[in-house]
Amino acid sequence: MEQNSATGGTAGTGSLPARVRARLPELRETEARVARVVLDQGAALVHLSVSDVAALAGTASSTVVRTCQRLGFRGFQELKIEAARHTAPPPPPPVDEPAAHALAATLHASRDALDGVAATLDTAALAAAAEALHTASRVVVVAAGLSGAVALDAAYRLRALGCVVDAPPDPLTAQLAAAQLPPDGVLFAISHTGATRTTVDAARRARQAGATVVTVTSYARSPLSETSGHVLVAGGQDLVFGLETSASRIAHLAAVDALTHLLMGLRPETARHHLDLSADITADHAY
Repeated sequence: MEQNSATGGTAGTGSLPARVRARLPELRETEARVARVVLDQGAALVHLSVSDVAALAGTASSTVVRTCQRLGFRGFQELKIEAARHTAPPPPPPVDEPAAHALAATLHASRDALDGVAATLDTAALAAAAEALHTASRVVVVAAGLSGAVALDAAYRLRALGCVVDAPPDPLTAQLAAAQLPPDGVLFAISHTGATRTTVDAARRARQAGATVVTVTSYARSPLSETSGHVLVAGGQDLVFGLETSASRIAHLAAVDALTHLLMGLRPETARHHLDLSADITADHAY
């Protein structure tokens, strides 16, 4: 097919708007609506999820992905990367103080991310997620890529509070573990975009098994949030380029911290016992 010859993604020449307009006559009606959303949003596209674009276009997320492929991209994320390339570049750092500029920019992004958590994280959803983890007979924590570090932190904290936790290191094992969850189990999924296929697939398998799905993500609408029972939206930083990658992880770590604080309050005796055990083990491995 013609679109396959273009799936080098951003290998085409010219600006993104020009490329989209050039393909408009080839698109079906629903695909053309998606393309017009891409044109209308411009640089703001980097702050939208695939479900956001689908809602704006009045169509399904699968149509958004298909439209991106018809436009010559592997998927929506690659189109966002191209949109980010057309945003105004940040001002260059002072030539004589690159380290100071890097530190200031990192701290600024981190502060923005934490401010985003306060604005987007629903406390009722947070309390419901903590209750689901408290009553779960088993918890499976899944993530991919940069979210993996947050998943490891979450798994350790939950285990230290007495939860029975599994954090499979590879996507196939994660899906198997998710599919084997009992109805009173919890699949705890962490994904910045909410559109990472392996994480979404694990959540769908857990839901099919009758388990509860708790999600920490940066977007209120995404394939993952649509599969979840409790969605914790932590910030809205985008990871396409630059410092936002670390900022989004800081936001998600803050959400995990809040969740574990609530969990401690729900099971004080159990938490204290396991925290003491964790402290003893840590002491055994320290000089």
